[in-house]
Amino acid sequence: MSARRHNISGRERGMVLVTALLLLIVVTLIALAMFRSVGLDQKMAANLREKQRAVNAAESAEQYAEYFLANGGSGSAPLATCSTIVAVASASPICTNPLTSPTSLPWTTGVNYSLTLANAPSAMNITATPALGSFYSSPEFYIAYVGQTAGGLGKIYQIDAVAYGASPDTAAVVESTYIVQTSVIDIGTNQ
Repeated sequence: MSARRHNISGRERGMVLVTALLLLIVVTLIALAMFRSVGLDQKMAANLREKQRAVNAAESAEQYAEYFLANGGSGSAPLATCSTIVAVASASPICTNPLTSPTSLPWTTGVNYSLTLANAPSAMNITATPALGSFYSSPEFYIAYVGQTAGGLGKIYQIDAVAYGASPDTAAVVESTYIVQTSVIDIGTNQ
């Protein structure tokens, strides 16, 4: 009777060994999947950070273009047909021709503003090789004159801006329509 009991426990030990090995394989596969997932999460977070940096820089370029228009740039700058990237200090950053495709990058026309202005962000490190904290290219904007407002009291402009994160793959394009009022009329009094 003791020999029979010994054979049963030997079979049970073999089954426990097989079960333990199967569980070890399953746990190992789960651990590998978790490590891979953590790596993907880190890459996605880094990509989101770079995309947000590009959006912030593009919005900064757009705000500068709006500042330029609001502070008399729309009245003093002659309109021109734009065909290349120009510096903001050049004769005219306002174009008569619309930007053909604002989402096709890189632009061949527009205004490169960050490297030529004295008040450009000093912390903006422009480098063509991807590096942490750097930008691939200077932010650019494109101002197109659309026409007069319906009442003729203002001018309508379309502003497109583009900026990059650390690589050319992290680009952001923003667009706005901006109206500059030329005068104000009080229509409340008829005396």
